[in-house]
Amino acid sequence: MSAYDKSNVFARILRGEIPAKIIYEDDYALAFPDIAPQAPVHVLIIPKGPYTSFDDFSTSATDAEIIGFNRAIVAVARKLGVHESGYRVLSNVGVHSGQEVPHYHVHLCGGAPLGPLLSKS
Repeated sequence: MSAYDKSNVFARILRGEIPAKIIYEDDYALAFPDIAPQAPVHVLIIPKGPYTSFDDFSTSATDAEIIGFNRAIVAVARKLGVHESGYRVLSNVGVHSGQEVPHYHVHLCGGAPLGPLLSKS
C-alpha cells in the first residue's frame, strides 16, 4: 500500500486550504457534496484521519474511529432525508475500482431509484 499523500484534495479540505460546503462534521468525519453528482443526493464522507482506502482504514484505524465514521454515515443519511427511502454507500479501493483521490471516502447516493450497481458488459 502506498504512503498517505498529505497534499491530496481531501487532506487539503480537512485543513481548510480548499473550501467545501460542509454538510456534516464531527470528531471522526466530514461530509460535503460530490462535485460531479451521480444522483439527486450524492455526498462524500471522509474520515478525519490519514487513511488511503477502506483497506487501510479498516486495518489501521482505531475502533473509535471506525465506529464514529460508520455512525457519521448514518447521521448524514438521516440529515439528508434518504434513510427511509434508501441510499447506497460505495467506496472504491485502488485504480481498478476507479478510486481517484488517495484518501478513504465513501459516496452516499440516494434521492431516487439508483438502478443496478454494475452493468453486465
